[in-house]
Amino acid sequence: MPRRSILMFAGACIAIAALLAVITIVVVNGRGETNPASRQIASTGQPDVGGPFQLVNQDGQAVDQTLLNGQWSLVFFGFTYCPDYCPTTLGMLEATKQALGDRADDVQIVFISVDPERDTPRALKDYLSSDGFPAGVIGLTGTPAQVRAAADAYRAVYEKVGEGEAYTMNHSLTIYLMGPDGRFRSALGHDLGPERSARLIEQAMARG
Repeated sequence: MPRRSILMFAGACIAIAALLAVITIVVVNGRGETNPASRQIASTGQPDVGGPFQLVNQDGQAVDQTLLNGQWSLVFFGFTYCPDYCPTTLGMLEATKQALGDRADDVQIVFISVDPERDTPRALKDYLSSDGFPAGVIGLTGTPAQVRAAADAYRAVYEKVGEGEAYTMNHSLTIYLMGPDGRFRSALGHDLGPERSARLIEQAMARG
């Protein structure tokens, strides 16, 4: 094969590999409609997902990315007015922790609001204390700029839809599994189910 053809072929292979490494982002709207691609699970080792953020928790305390240090973390973005995906995901993560057994103590759940206009620390605290949700979920919010910066760090997307008090939020569905070093390990599909999610987390824990 001529040298030029070999170089073109190699370049095409590299481009395809890079494309396959991109995490698929799925968006849900406030009515709970989902894209069928949400059933996919993406894991690419440790891509550039996650990073510095400055937010406040449900107790009004300023926090940053160091709250991920020392524990496995399941991070996802949502909002308290979400009628479907967010409560369903919180319920699924509660069942996932139960499936983890003793390992559940090593996992924390972090819920980052994409609706800082309504999701004050108090609103987050009331919402996350609802029956059926996991105990100890860390709720985070902040200024619109702080929330946008955190979402950008995780490659999460969201947008406001509608006007007035009845507006809703479109947002991505990915659950990010972060290691005790605060770095990305894997992405879980929101509808993966507790048993499969627990197995994926255990596999990540075994790899360290």
